Amino acid sequence: MLRVADHAARTDTGRARQANEDSYWVRSPLFVLADGMGGAQAGEVASKTAVDVFAEQGGLPDGPGTYEERLAALVERANVQVHERALSDEQFAGMGTTLTVAYVGEDDLAIAHVGDSRFYVLREGKLSQLTDDHSLVGELVRRGQISAEEAEDHPQRSIITRALGIEDEVVVDHFSWPVRDGDVFLLCSDGLTGMVPDARVAEIVAGAPDLSNAATRLVAAANEAGGRDNITVILFRVEDVTPGDGAVVGGPTLAGATAPSAEDVRDATATGPAAQPSGAPADPRQVVGASAGVQPRTPRPPRAGGPGSGAAPKRRRRWTGLAKGFTALAVVLVLIASGGWIATRSVYFVGTDDDGFVTLYTGLPYSLPGINLYSTEFTSGVPVQELSPQVQRTVTEHKLRSHDDAVDLIRQLEQGELAGQNPS
Repeated sequence: MLRVADHAARTDTGRARQANEDSYWVRSPLFVLADGMGGAQAGEVASKTAVDVFAEQGGLPDGPGTYEERLAALVERANVQVHERALSDEQFAGMGTTLTVAYVGEDDLAIAHVGDSRFYVLREGKLSQLTDDHSLVGELVRRGQISAEEAEDHPQRSIITRALGIEDEVVVDHFSWPVRDGDVFLLCSDGLTGMVPDARVAEIVAGAPDLSNAATRLVAAANEAGGRDNITVILFRVEDVTPGDGAVVGGPTLAGATAPSAEDVRDATATGPAAQPSGAPADPRQVVGASAGVQPRTPRPPRAGGPGSGAAPKRRRRWTGLAKGFTALAVVLVLIASGGWIATRSVYFVGTDDDGFVTLYTGLPYSLPGINLYSTEFTSGVPVQELSPQVQRTVTEHKLRSHDDAVDLIRQLEQGELAGQNPS
């Protein structure tokens, strides 16, 4: 299973332009970049209009078709909106934008593309361009009429042959790419590629200590070479994760003294709505992750020692595990005796799944032999590793919550609204 292990984005006006006509939107595992044209204001409006189609969805919505087909459908919708905006106001007449989007699915990478912004993969130190430039010189290179080196200085290199907003329909390139563990991907506007050769781009990314540093260095290199255009770069690294491999922060592993009591359950259900059936579709207006094409994952089984149990002797761990098991069982018996068992299906908690993604569960964060007292409601697209330590603690404390409270917490995480959350 694939997941985004790290990502970074930077944009800069450059040294020659007065305004930045590039726009981008990042919410892992979806990455969107647009380079507008048609004058400072019109170009900025075109690129922002296109990107907003994805931002308003909050990600890649569920629906029929493959990931790449759904990406292409959103690009077509963006084309319509940019075109209609251009027709509605004289100052925006003739505006357009490139648009390149990528979505990391469970098994491969989906890409949709229009224009001359570029999408690269850095694999084993080699940088390869995955998209075609929809430009005059790009077409000449593909036909073998000029070389790639000649294209870099061609007097007509700024003429593009396909863009969003020019017509009411657009042809969208879309395809899927087989990802390998450790692949690094780069989306960028021509403000980078027009100033920095591919070999230098590969050298910078491969030599940087992390993607954030690499993004900063790429922008600096474009500016040092003249910065003739706006510069936008988005970098992300993908890893292949085998479910159950390695330790993941969080997970529904509460037991013993930190487990919720019957009183906690009653408090959590006092103001909460009735329980929803497990697997019921969440409201996409509230829960972005549930509509972002992320499939539910199975939570990993609780560990007897719980977090931080360390290297305690086996005998001690066995008795500790038994004691915690009896504590959990005692809580369940109290709930049954007090008529509160049904109420446990109306409580929720936030944790992480096997792969480290923030997940909403219903029930209690216990696992007895052969019995899980919780079930998965949905899994967001937020990796817990991207959160600050403070926010990680909030996610992994497994506090019992009402449905609305739990959903609101995940929504804030997905939109980066919680204080202390690491910036994208």
